[in-house]
Amino acid sequence: MSEANSGVGRVTREQRGNVFLIGLDRAGKRNAFDSALLSDLSLALGEYERNGELRCAVLFAHGEHFTSGLDLMELTPKLTSGAFHYPATGIDPWGVAKPRRTKPLVIAIQGICWTAGIELMLNADVAVIAGNARFAHLEVLRGIAPSGGSTVRFTRAAGWVDAMRYMLTGEEFSAADALRMRLANEVVEPGQELGRALEYAQRIAKAAPLAVKATLHSASQALAEGEDAALANLNDLLLSLIKTEDVREGVMAMLQKREPMFKGQ
Repeated sequence: MSEANSGVGRVTREQRGNVFLIGLDRAGKRNAFDSALLSDLSLALGEYERNGELRCAVLFAHGEHFTSGLDLMELTPKLTSGAFHYPATGIDPWGVAKPRRTKPLVIAIQGICWTAGIELMLNADVAVIAGNARFAHLEVLRGIAPSGGSTVRFTRAAGWVDAMRYMLTGEEFSAADALRMRLANEVVEPGQELGRALEYAQRIAKAAPLAVKATLHSASQALAEGEDAALANLNDLLLSLIKTEDVREGVMAMLQKREPMFKGQ
C-alpha cells in the first residue's frame, strides 16, 4: 500500500523467486526523494546485495510517475548541516559512494523521470521505459548541478553534445530521445514497463550468479580504472570461475540439452 498521504517516503519490497522487486512508494509526492525515501532505498539495495538467494533486482515506482527528483525543501537543510547520511548497512542507489552494488539491477520507468531519476536509470544495468516517460535534468534551474553521476554517465552514453544540451538547459526530452541517446534498452507501451523489466530480470536470474557478478565487475572496472586494468584481470576471473560447480552444471546442461540449474557455487 502506498503512503501517498503520509508524506513519508519509503520503498516496498517483494521477492519473486530469485528476483527482488523494489518499489518507490511516495506516489502522492510524485515519488520525490526525501531523506526517508533515500534511506529506505539504500537499505533495500543493501538487503539485496547481502541476500544470496536474490540474483537480480527490479527497481520501479508506484503511481503514475517514476520520480520528480529530489525533495529539495526537505533535503536542503539536512544536506547543508551534514545531517543526512546513507545507513551503514545501505548502498548508495546512484553508485557514487562506495561500497557499490555488485549484483544486477533492472529499472522500469513511467511518467515523469526528472533529475535523480535519470541518474538512477544511468546507474542501472538494463532500463525499460514507457512511451509516456518524460525526462529532464532541472538541476541548473534550481541552482545546483547533477550529483548522482550524470556528468559522467550521461556524457559517456549519449556523447558530449546531447548530454550537455539537456544538462545545461534543463530542457525536457522524450522516451524516444532517451532511446536514441542509448540511455535505455527499449520503449514499451505505458503499463507494460514493469512486466518487461521482470522478463529481463528473470532471464538474468537464470544465469550463473557468479558469472553474472564477474561480468559486471569486469565491465565496471574498465569504466572506473581503465581498459588495461580490466584486461589484466580477465584471466584471474576466468580461473576463479572455471573451478566452480556452476561451470560443471553449465557444461552438463549443454551436453544433456536441458536448462541449467545454477546454485551460485
